Amino acid sequence: MMKQIALFVLCCSVFLTSCFSKKKDVRIAQKAPNIIVIHVDDLGYHDLSTHGSEIYQTPHIDNLAKESFEFTNAYANYPRCVPSRFAMMTGKYPIQNGDVPDDGFEMTDVSADENFINQFNTAGYQTAYFGKWQLGHDTHSPKGFGYNYSFAAGAAGSPISFLYPFNTPKGHNRNVKKKPIVDIEELSKEGDYLTDNLTTEFISYLKNADKNKPVMAVLAYYAVHQPLEAKDADVKRNRKEISQFDFGEGLEYISEGTGRTKMRQDNATYAAMVENLDVNIGRIMTTLKQLGMDENTIVVFSSDHGGLSNDGYNKRGLATSNAPLRAGKGWLYEGGIKVPLFVRWKNHIQPQKETTSIAMLMDVFPTLLDYGTGKIVSTVDGKSLKPIIETKKSNKNRVVYWHSSKARPKNTGDAKSSAIREGNMKLIHFYETNTVELYDLSSDLSEEYNIATQQPEVADKLLKKLNQWKENF
Repeated sequence: MMKQIALFVLCCSVFLTSCFSKKKDVRIAQKAPNIIVIHVDDLGYHDLSTHGSEIYQTPHIDNLAKESFEFTNAYANYPRCVPSRFAMMTGKYPIQNGDVPDDGFEMTDVSADENFINQFNTAGYQTAYFGKWQLGHDTHSPKGFGYNYSFAAGAAGSPISFLYPFNTPKGHNRNVKKKPIVDIEELSKEGDYLTDNLTTEFISYLKNADKNKPVMAVLAYYAVHQPLEAKDADVKRNRKEISQFDFGEGLEYISEGTGRTKMRQDNATYAAMVENLDVNIGRIMTTLKQLGMDENTIVVFSSDHGGLSNDGYNKRGLATSNAPLRAGKGWLYEGGIKVPLFVRWKNHIQPQKETTSIAMLMDVFPTLLDYGTGKIVSTVDGKSLKPIIETKKSNKNRVVYWHSSKARPKNTGDAKSSAIREGNMKLIHFYETNTVELYDLSSDLSEEYNIATQQPEVADKLLKKLNQWKENF
């Protein structure tokens, strides 16, 4: 009898231990994920070899894409830096009082309930911002907006130089007057390259972060924005490779707006910048594995708008080509607003290419807040993409809008315009001349064939929706 009692007690003990052990495992499995947003400046959709570039070699980014849920219909909310970044950070269209400011967005006017960073802070996240901010300083800085930590993230829109010393003009850039990048130079030395140093400081932050709290950190590279500067060895390698590449009989430039659009990816310095960026993405992914963070970290990769492929009255050295997409930075054609968007969470999000749903940069933080805290902010324009990622349901008929009121005919050749996309149909309205263009993106991704006169009812319907949307602002 005593043996039976002892056996019963032992079995109960094993059972209880098993229960508690499983409960502990569940708690660990349900720990809030770390979140890393890697945001690149001026990177075009076709600047990646995974998207068809035959010049730029981006194996680390390609691998990230392969391991991610990729939205192939992802868009910036504006074809220039500041409004696009505002939209991503706030989840809102970048329109204030009927216009789109080029600078000076009132970041502190975002309500507490709509401030995604404060939401992450409240949920126990460590929040940090590295790199290009350009949305203001002091109360409008990353810390003013709510981030716990900030590095090299002031009012600078681009570096004075990518080569140390970063805040000293060099060469043809000798007389430029730009705002300096804060924090960075005291941690740098002769021979350093800005993209490398930003990555090094970001990795240092990850290594020293509190292991008992999840991290939500943004690394916003100044690359691959101008000035076009790269390491000599990387430039020489790409110059040799490009000299041996056959571009065929196609034109190097075509006319667009008040200027021209570049049709070849043949700038060796820009190629070197893209490939250096790729190496640094590889460093980050390796660090996640070394720190044991790889399987509990959501990584988002994107760009603020399309690549610099076009000029205006002022002819300039152009960085890249967005072909077969039309035009580039500054334009509401696909080359100006279509961006890469990868969402990776190893063993949690199944990698695939989503080819029908429409995603916007203003959806990024609603999506991440949903994954990190389960909260939904319903008063912003952006939507969580989690239901699409989790259920594979498409939002292909979603209606999205753009309003570009700060045209730069001297620098990028564009004109003031607004646009709407509903399903595969996209309408662009150049409102100063009342010119309407309609494209079916399912068969005409290059926007070559304006079908507004062939389908006037569709054009009229979309233009009416577009104007009604603009009246709300």
